[in-house]
Amino acid sequence: MASKRMASQSRSRMRPRQLRDRILAADLAWIPLALAGEQASRHGLHWSGPALGVSDFLLFVVATWLAWTLLSENLQLDGFRGGWRLPAVVSHLLLAVGLLLVMLLAVENVSRRRVGAWELAGFGLALLGGFLAIRWVALRMLRRRYRRGEVNHVVILGSGRVASELAVKFERHPELLCKVSGFLCAKAEFPAPEVHSHRSPAAVTVGTPEVAALLGQHRVNELVLAHDSTSPEILNLVAQCREQGIRVSLVPQPYELYLSRPSLLDLDGLPLLRLGETTPPASARVGKRLLDLVLGSFLALATSPLLAICALRLHSTTGRALRWERRTGWRGVEFSMLRLNVERDPQTGSRFARMLWRLSISELPQFWNVLRGEMSLVGPRPEGPERAHHYTPWQQQRLAVKPGMTGLAQVHGLREQHASEDKTRLDLQYLLHPSPLKDISLLIETMWTLALRLVRLPGRASAKIAGPEADGRPLAQSPRPQPFPELFQHAHRTQSGSD
Repeated sequence: MASKRMASQSRSRMRPRQLRDRILAADLAWIPLALAGEQASRHGLHWSGPALGVSDFLLFVVATWLAWTLLSENLQLDGFRGGWRLPAVVSHLLLAVGLLLVMLLAVENVSRRRVGAWELAGFGLALLGGFLAIRWVALRMLRRRYRRGEVNHVVILGSGRVASELAVKFERHPELLCKVSGFLCAKAEFPAPEVHSHRSPAAVTVGTPEVAALLGQHRVNELVLAHDSTSPEILNLVAQCREQGIRVSLVPQPYELYLSRPSLLDLDGLPLLRLGETTPPASARVGKRLLDLVLGSFLALATSPLLAICALRLHSTTGRALRWERRTGWRGVEFSMLRLNVERDPQTGSRFARMLWRLSISELPQFWNVLRGEMSLVGPRPEGPERAHHYTPWQQQRLAVKPGMTGLAQVHGLREQHASEDKTRLDLQYLLHPSPLKDISLLIETMWTLALRLVRLPGRASAKIAGPEADGRPLAQSPRPQPFPELFQHAHRTQSGSD
């Protein structure tokens, strides 16, 4: 029975690597079609410029194949790593296609094969549209498999914040083909506000043997341990699940330590999780500073007319255009952050002030802090000393880099009114793999976020601001009530009922 269950799991389970390889193969197949389509549309309409010869066509196709394969692996362009989010997919592809065109220009200069700028621009637009369509089709195919029930049913053992966050992350990774069917927790822990819904049935106590049998009856494929302790009852449940062919996974505890670039060492059957250093090399810091100076100067100049108009309006209505606020920056050093004279999260006041805060226009003066070296374009948002003085040692890791005007937490919809712990989880994920290219991608995502806020400006209250998620919910929100009420109703207890 266990072997049949495991065989069924292997048939329904798609490895994320397989999906990435298929998306890359589709990208490579689209490249010659896009170039041929651009040539056909351009010269079929009798536009100016000579058509590419066969040798030139093959040269650019091969060069594009090599460059895109390199970019796809380094920039994680499949769209699913890090969780499916349309803004992230668009920003990554925009950045990658831009870099690709730069590489093709270099190939053109080296090979002395003349290709018009308009042809390259048309080729880039065709590539971008096709790559977006490929990922949309992949997402649609995954959702179709969910509707058909071709997924692995997962039950999470735990009732705290980690269990709730784990369920949300499963929802944001459709490529795993895993559906959270319910939660298991001890009677003393039930109900848990993060994972329990008012629409869920009442709890019924069930002993450990009955829990394992119930999991098998409902064809559960995987049990994920998100509990901070391993009692004998939990170990017994794990053993019984493995006997029935139910896969068992676990979240290492304490979970917060895991955000440190870990490596797993098998020490004679004893798993040892080593936590590596996350300090970026000096070259990365120099590259980040150069990006701040060059791109920061350009953006400061580009936004200066808008900033001047808003400052004049504020000065005429409030008597003061700018304000300085104390913030805690790199290595805990305090500095004065410049912003427009707008209250943070203004629930009252003029409509103009609320608009400036909502669209983050009030933060544009911080380009001055970036150019002075006190801040960066991308990084953890700086918080006031009153918050920073109460940081836990884990939260203090946010201060290992310069604070930023925007960051990973901000593109997920978190702002100053959200808890520091929620922002720290995302900020530490950013610190694991810092790079100038990732900073540019996050800046593109930020523009997407601000554009969505502008579209939603008339009909939404400021307290409901959320990031541009695929499902429209902010990161810290609890998962929706899971289907599978029988399992959620009965199998919530891991201890024996006779204790």
